[in-house]
Amino acid sequence: MELRTWCRVKEINVGEDGLASGVTYFDAGGVEQFQPDNVVIMACNGVGTPRILLNSVSEQFPGGLANSSGLVGKNLMLHPYASIQGVFDEPLDGYRGPHDSIWSQEFYETGKERDFVRGFTYETTRGRGVVATALTGVHTGRIPWGAGHHDAYRKLFNRIAGVVAICEDLPEEHNTVTLDPNIKDAHGIPAPRMTYSISDNSQKMLDFAVARAPETLRAAGATDLIIEQPLAGGGWHLMDTARMGTDPQKSVVNEWGRSHDVKNLFVVDGSIFVTSAGVNPTRTIQTLALYITDQIKKRLTHLFD
Repeated sequence: MELRTWCRVKEINVGEDGLASGVTYFDAGGVEQFQPDNVVIMACNGVGTPRILLNSVSEQFPGGLANSSGLVGKNLMLHPYASIQGVFDEPLDGYRGPHDSIWSQEFYETGKERDFVRGFTYETTRGRGVVATALTGVHTGRIPWGAGHHDAYRKLFNRIAGVVAICEDLPEEHNTVTLDPNIKDAHGIPAPRMTYSISDNSQKMLDFAVARAPETLRAAGATDLIIEQPLAGGGWHLMDTARMGTDPQKSVVNEWGRSHDVKNLFVVDGSIFVTSAGVNPTRTIQTLALYITDQIKKRLTHLFD
């Protein structure tokens, strides 16, 4: 399938044989189109994938496509982030180099002495540019309007460095992506509704990260700390909601990405994760994409068995 222009997928269609027959979508002009195909591969992330599957209802799949387990849209995982930044007296020139330079996984594994399971990665941040410094200063109340504005800005610019903690979220069925019963997009497709709350385990992890990071920053010479937890804009890693597994009752796709219910439907994105880990998921998604593609090639002669 090749869509050369912008499109919005409405649903995946299924034939009487129980196989996906193609995709219904709206083209750039807003006209509904149907693209037939023998294999459908989804790569729409942990929100887009369940949205399309749940909207793809039929007599055969009244609860949404590939959803016999009831797990499509369940177990949404993000990465709760904590940001701990230090303000230093001397210029750092950190913003001139790569934004991230050092990672620490000292607290990545479960520690028996801690009151939470799993852990997080500390990722260093080298500094903030001109605009980012201003936004940080205003947001935290360190840069006032009026008198003293420029002096306060000078005390922050080129003097901020610190870490963020990437916390490993746990899969919990109450964190979900469902279809909103009222809100629809411009094409009449139900919007996704995300229901998510930070678990007690993740909150304890965030608290621990915020408590330990200042030790390093103070030792390095930080005279002030800027702390935000959880990071308000940190929900950019969207995982689970169409999990991988060998048991059709406990997963949506099998161990090589094929739907348990629809044998020519594959999912290749972060929604097939079963754990979130405390790292950026991009490389794992890339690895899974290569793995699933290789499995499809190797199984071409009996792909739909």
